[in-house]
Amino acid sequence: MTAPVMVGPSPAGGGPVPFLTDIEYGVLEGRANGLNATAIAARLQYSYRAIEDAATRTVRKLGARDMAHAVFLACHAGLLDGRPQRHGDHAGFAAHRYRDEEPCEACWEGERAYRRDRRAARKANVA
Repeated sequence: MTAPVMVGPSPAGGGPVPFLTDIEYGVLEGRANGLNATAIAARLQYSYRAIEDAATRTVRKLGARDMAHAVFLACHAGLLDGRPQRHGDHAGFAAHRYRDEEPCEACWEGERAYRRDRRAARKANVA
């Protein structure tokens, strides 16, 4: 096994982390969310072979034994958050706010729907 390619400081404050291409990061994120190569290929609109090649490069760049180990190392290095991510609902909106982030558009939409439903429920209880 070759040594991982390291570039720049880790966002989590650790040592240097490898540079990953968009497809490699997409594969890593997909595997972290339990997707197989076929599902990742469909999601990223790449061929199955391109996804498998990117997975192999990702494992090699991170110096991992396999993809599960690569996901673990990526979380440890700060490349992946490692916490469950909620998007498009009230919990996702609250998670963004808790992390002092600006909520994404999907979470804003979910929050608006949540507030609309809560208002309607309060009005129904008053009448």
